[in-house]
This record gives sequence, C-alpha cells and structure tokens, in this order.
Amino acid sequence: MSRAEVRGEPAEETPAEETPAEETPVVVPAVVPAVVPGAGQGSAPGPGAARSPSALWTLGLFRSELLITFRRWRTLALLAVLAAVPVLVGIAVKIETSDGSPAGGGGGEGPAFISQISNNGLFLVFTALAATLPFFLPMAIGVVAGDAIAGESSAGTLRYLLVAPAGRSRLLLTKYATVIAFCLAATLVVAVSALAVGALLFPVGDLTTISGTRITYTEGLARALLIALVVAASLVGVAALGLFVSTLTGSGIAAMATTVGLLITVQILDQIPQLDALQPYFFSHYWLSFADLMREPVYWDDLVKNLGLQALYAAVFGSAAWARFTTKDVTA
Repeated sequence: MSRAEVRGEPAEETPAEETPAEETPVVVPAVVPAVVPGAGQGSAPGPGAARSPSALWTLGLFRSELLITFRRWRTLALLAVLAAVPVLVGIAVKIETSDGSPAGGGGGEGPAFISQISNNGLFLVFTALAATLPFFLPMAIGVVAGDAIAGESSAGTLRYLLVAPAGRSRLLLTKYATVIAFCLAATLVVAVSALAVGALLFPVGDLTTISGTRITYTEGLARALLIALVVAASLVGVAALGLFVSTLTGSGIAAMATTVGLLITVQILDQIPQLDALQPYFFSHYWLSFADLMREPVYWDDLVKNLGLQALYAAVFGSAAWARFTTKDVTA
C-alpha cells in the first residue's frame, strides 16, 4: 500500500474524469430570442405585430398632414383671400356711410346684416360670413379636398404613403379630418378678420338682434363664435364631396376644378324656381340659416335641417370615397 493510500489521498494513477470539451453547453442560441425587436413588450411577436399602427402613430400622421396642408403656398393664399374679404367689406361700408347715408343704400341689397355694420362693428362678422359662404369658403374647401388624394397620386407620393402601416381606410380618414380642420380654420380666419376690422372702423357694444331685443356685447361675441362653428359645420358635406371626387382621378387640378364646378352648378340650380321640389336636398340650400342664431328666441328648424343635410352628404360621399379608395389601383 502506498503512502498516498495510507493518508487517504487518491492515487495519482486514478485521476478524476473530466468533461470533454465538445460537450460544453452552448448558451448563445438561448439568448438570441431575447434581443429580437418586440420581445419583452408584453405581447408575443408575430408577423403582423410591427404593422399595427398605434393611436400615437395615427396622431402623428394627422399632425403631419396638417403641417403639409397649412404650409403650402396655395393654402396660405386661400386664407389670405378669405381674410381680405372682411377688410374690403368694412372699408366699403365705411366709405359709403361716411356721408351719413345708411349702408346698403337703403334698398335692402347686399349680404345679411350689412345695414347694421355702421351701428355695431360686430355685425361685420355676420356679414363677412354671409358674403363668403356662398362662394369663397366652399371654393377654398373644394380646392383643399379635391387635392387630398388626387394631389398625392399626381405627385407620385400616394404609393409611398400606403407603404406605411396606416392602411387605406386610416389614411382616407386622416385626409378627411385634415379637410375638416381646414374648414374650421378658414371660417375662423374670416370671423377674426371681420371682428378686428369691425372694432377698428365702427363702434362696438350692445347689439340688437333680428327680433329687436338687446343683448350684451359678450353675448354677441358668443353668438358670433357659435355662428362661425355652424358655418364650418355647413361645409363638411362639400368636404366629403371633394374627397370623393379626389379618389376618382389622378390629377389634382382636375379634381379641384371638378369640385368647384359642382359647387357653382348646385348654387345655380338652387336659384331656379322650377326646381323648388329638389332644392331642399341641395347641400347649399340651408347655408344662410345661421342668421336664425341672431333671433330671440333662436329658430332651430332650418339650423337642424342644415346640419342633418350636411351629415347625410358626409355619410354618403364619405362612404363612396372609402369604397372607391379601398379598391383603387395605385400601382399603375
């Protein structure tokens, strides 16, 4: 027996077994799934997970559309023209009434409320909206709406927008929301410009409604804001019509011209007495009903008819635009 065995030590000729080098566990493959993008975010990764746009992404798309729309020189020029209309009306009334004669020549001609401007500058807001609503405001909306889809198609950028995970329905809804935002902005530009010019050129204070009652200037401002909102809502039908026309063609100029042409045609038809049975269904028929907000009490009948008619046009032409755009070939 050797001395190593007497002391309880293992013999040198019986070494412990060693793990072969080729059997060493490899842990690298187990770590790879942990660094895959999307892992650890609370949902299992899938082929469609990266293409599902979030609400924040949609808001970013809407913000981008707003910036693109309101940074165009064409849009700025349209807003400048709309802002200039109250200035021209105010100067014309000021010159006409400088000799003491009533505005409008006493013959009842001109837009609504024009005879009251010299007594209270707040009436310039109502007059400017009445003057721009039949043509200038719808034309501006028709230009922006007609260019919404057709302009992207003619510029060759529509295909690249559809590559993003928005989808056609979401993109169309974003375009329509942008046009609605322009409706509100254009109406407020007219109202604010008229308010500033009216306060600069004419006296302001308590005013008399159409019914003959007196209201305070603060209440008059509230009604002016409400009238501006009603006018903006009166344009949602035109916006849907222009968006539908924009999906029918690949030329932005053709879409804008067609939309504006339809606006003019409908306004002409609305003045033909022989078509009085159809006129209540024209989107422009109740546009000037916002004047009923200056009555005491307010007459709601035509206002409700106007808003309902605009909602109907928005639903019909919005659905038509969706049906056309979701089946449109944009690769040609």
